[in-house]
Amino acid sequence: MDATALHALAAACGGVLLCGDGTTTVTTICKDTRTLQSGDLYWALVGENFDGHDFVGVAAASGAAGAVISRSVSGLPDTFPLIRVDDTLSALQQLASWHRGRLKARVICLTGSNGKTSTKDFAAAVAATRFVVNKTEGNLNNHIGLPLTILSATTQDEVCVWEIGMNHAGEIEPLARLAGPAIALITNIGVAHIEFLGSRQAIAQEKGMLGEVLPADAVLILPVADDFTSSLAARTKARVVLAGEPEGLHAENLRPSACGLDFDLVSGRERVAAHLPVTGEHMVRNALLAVSAGLELGLSLRECASGLAATKLSARRLACLDIRGVTVLDDSYNANPDSMDAALHALRGLAGPGRRFAVLGQMGELGTYADEGYRRVGRTAGATMDVLIAVGPETTPMAEEAEKAGTKDVRRVGNTGEAANLLRQLARPGDAVVIKGSRAARMERVLEDFS
Repeated sequence: MDATALHALAAACGGVLLCGDGTTTVTTICKDTRTLQSGDLYWALVGENFDGHDFVGVAAASGAAGAVISRSVSGLPDTFPLIRVDDTLSALQQLASWHRGRLKARVICLTGSNGKTSTKDFAAAVAATRFVVNKTEGNLNNHIGLPLTILSATTQDEVCVWEIGMNHAGEIEPLARLAGPAIALITNIGVAHIEFLGSRQAIAQEKGMLGEVLPADAVLILPVADDFTSSLAARTKARVVLAGEPEGLHAENLRPSACGLDFDLVSGRERVAAHLPVTGEHMVRNALLAVSAGLELGLSLRECASGLAATKLSARRLACLDIRGVTVLDDSYNANPDSMDAALHALRGLAGPGRRFAVLGQMGELGTYADEGYRRVGRTAGATMDVLIAVGPETTPMAEEAEKAGTKDVRRVGNTGEAANLLRQLARPGDAVVIKGSRAARMERVLEDFS
């Protein structure tokens, strides 16, 4: 955020400066005292299991420029600036809306069931070949994360690439309106969060709200291959661009390289060699969405290819590692049946003669679809893997289905420590491993123990 005086911030978020020097300026909003830096403005959010007001004193002692509160806090220095609001979350969103109005950047906003973060990283890297870029960091993509992301941008930024996510119906529309994108992308419609929405149709209805809020002069970019693309396109007033069309932008001649993919970007009569520093054909589909956004920004196909090659993907998204001669794809950040299938195919596509191991854990938010979801992944593992290590009791249907589908070596373990020990016993130099599961499964522990 551009340096802004506390009295201006108080007015913008609907608050009142109770005490302290209102001319003090801040550039960063922080909601967590563990990451707070001296000079940050501390925002005391309140949730079901926490109350940020309990840490206002810590913020003051850590050098915060002030705090935004919705109830009284005692024991603070008399000169410590306090901004009082009715509700700190609503005030944060109001401040983000005010700041969004100050920004000059073109906003690229994206959602989807899978591939949001990698597509965001690709799009930001493509845009950065010519523009000053702000992007979502980590998974700050919800009703708290998006406002914080907007507030991290400055008026010097030329392009903003913001991710929005959801768990329940009714969440996408307010986030999309807050972001105000000129370019929007929907990566796909899968089964992530199906526990809360009930069906892919309901998920498509919710994700498609991003397209519905777009004005006529905006652009909606959709993947040509998704089976909801036509219905999503019909719901927007914006111009629709299909990524992957044979007659438009598409990829040809996919060739695996060392922990990456080489291919040709083709648009009309133009053909440019491209490289992704990550494996998996699904990553090429995500890259095409990003390139489509780059072309809408006025970049050349060659500039877009340069950006793809320079992409630094967020942590634990198919990161390729060499551990004692074993190639490990760390995709442990999160998981659902669609992304599990994609990761297994990505591992199968790696070059090399060694065996293929999948270490797979729990998938969350599947509800009544859980048994079928695990069995679906088991069938994919059976067709692609030499060894499956299924972690946790929830994965039993996956293991059963993998055995039926052809995986001769299926191991069931109770936790990540057992999985790492077994992997150390079985994996040899030249083999390749993918590690994946939902956040609750903490599958990164397998990699930590195996390393």
